Amino acid sequence: MLVALLRVRLAPYRSRLGVVVLLQLVQAVANLYLPSLNADIIDDGIARGDTGVILRLGALMLGVTVLQVVCAIGAVHAGAGVATSLGRDVRAALFDHVQTFSAREVGRFGAASLLTRTTNDVQQIQMLVLMSLTIMVAAPVMVVGGVVMALREDVVLSGLLLVVVPVLVAVLGVAVVRMRPLFRSMQERIDGINRILREQIAGIRVIRAFVRDTHERERFATANDELATVAIAVGRLMAFLFPTVMLVMNASSVAILWFGGQRIADGSMQVGSLTAFLSYIMQILMAVMMAVMMFMMVPRAEVSAERVQEVLGTASSVVPATDPVTSLPARVDVELRDVVFRYPGADEPVLRGVSLLAEPGRTTAIIGSTGSGKTTLLEMVPRLSDVTAGIVRVGGVDVRDLDLQTLWGAMALVPQKPYLFAGTVASNLRYGKDDASDDELWHALEVAQGADFVREMGGLEAAVTQGGTNVSGGQRQRLAIARALVRRPSVYLFDDSFSALDYATDAALRRALAPETKDATVVVVAQRVSTIRNADRIVVLDVGAVVGAGTHDELMATNETYREIVLSQLSEQEAAR
Repeated sequence: MLVALLRVRLAPYRSRLGVVVLLQLVQAVANLYLPSLNADIIDDGIARGDTGVILRLGALMLGVTVLQVVCAIGAVHAGAGVATSLGRDVRAALFDHVQTFSAREVGRFGAASLLTRTTNDVQQIQMLVLMSLTIMVAAPVMVVGGVVMALREDVVLSGLLLVVVPVLVAVLGVAVVRMRPLFRSMQERIDGINRILREQIAGIRVIRAFVRDTHERERFATANDELATVAIAVGRLMAFLFPTVMLVMNASSVAILWFGGQRIADGSMQVGSLTAFLSYIMQILMAVMMAVMMFMMVPRAEVSAERVQEVLGTASSVVPATDPVTSLPARVDVELRDVVFRYPGADEPVLRGVSLLAEPGRTTAIIGSTGSGKTTLLEMVPRLSDVTAGIVRVGGVDVRDLDLQTLWGAMALVPQKPYLFAGTVASNLRYGKDDASDDELWHALEVAQGADFVREMGGLEAAVTQGGTNVSGGQRQRLAIARALVRRPSVYLFDDSFSALDYATDAALRRALAPETKDATVVVVAQRVSTIRNADRIVVLDVGAVVGAGTHDELMATNETYREIVLSQLSEQEAAR
């Protein structure tokens, strides 16, 4: 999975990868040449007292060192650029792909997991690429070149490599095998921490209202301890690994000096050659260690790549049309015919055989008890989810045949839980229309009964926090309604968007709204009878099925379900007015 991801994502950077490889090769060759020069200085210069040789070879060493440093800096710079670009591309691909998801796919992964995959998991892949380009490219050259140069210095002493290298690889290999499941568990537990933290931040008012601070602290502490346990297990492996590696390397140095000293004593080897040989052995062992340490990062990057590919490989259940319709008339109706919707794995459908027609210039209201499928029905219109069976038409065209941008551009949805973005009042309202003038924004606020409190906040440039937490629930609803009005769509979808308003504000808003939406198709989902009693047509839902349709007076006379809902909120006299 990791290799497949990197093969695709690194393809645009082949030329830059070539530069990195070239620079790393030059740096590795220069690094291998330095101990040989040092040996020549010792044997031919210092041992013989030849100052000219020392100066000449010293200058050459200086030049090779400068070349090595320049290549190393260039390789790291180019490698960091490639790794950073890869991270940017994968994050962008994840973001773009998640934007195509329906509510079903978002619910399957969860917001916390999607955040972790887009940030932490991508970071692990990016770090592996960076370390590979700065270490792994040079490591094979250092190992092969080091062996060749060590054999060149002394063949007999090189036999120590046959013992040292396998021992080092075995130690590091055991650690790598044991770390892979730990890294998978670590990423999953990071998901859990993110989920709990998001819940606690979003639900801080509920937590305090029900005095659940201690419970939530314990819940977070449990998740935190679980992550810490895995991290400690990884740390223990690291704590075992580093001293063991250093033991192998230091033991190798002692063995080389011991046996090398004996060979110098019997005249089989010179002092400079032993110095160079020791340097090559250290370079070989360091290269092997760094390579295997890199492979220790691979398991975590593999887990992260699998999680990233899982998202990228998940197709949205809302599939764009292959030959989409890209235009709609100015006035469009909304029709649902025999609509059925069932969540995956559910025993019973949420909607069953729903048919209704919402026409331009008329307000169609949908009412029903909690859980009757009102919000789900409304989500079918802008294709937040697709119907399991039946047809949803907008402007006479099946929504599955419409271009998604055309469909979404024709309507404005005010959701049950209105969401405001961090910024200003103006920036939030212009989500409806980018080039809306200040006059248009103030007009929309006047209609939505929000102009007064916006002026008190400081006007259109007043700050709005993420989620609109610095305004009340009713103010958020009015700002969301104003945002929809700024757009001037052909279809308005109000999903219980007046529930947080007092009766006077609700009535004033509906009066002001009527002339603004007189040519549009308006669909209103509501729990409050007073909000929809004057609608041109009221559709009554019960357990996902339409059990009645008509005006308020008609339904009061003929529909028992509607009558029960009304009388649960109003008296007989109030209902008859």
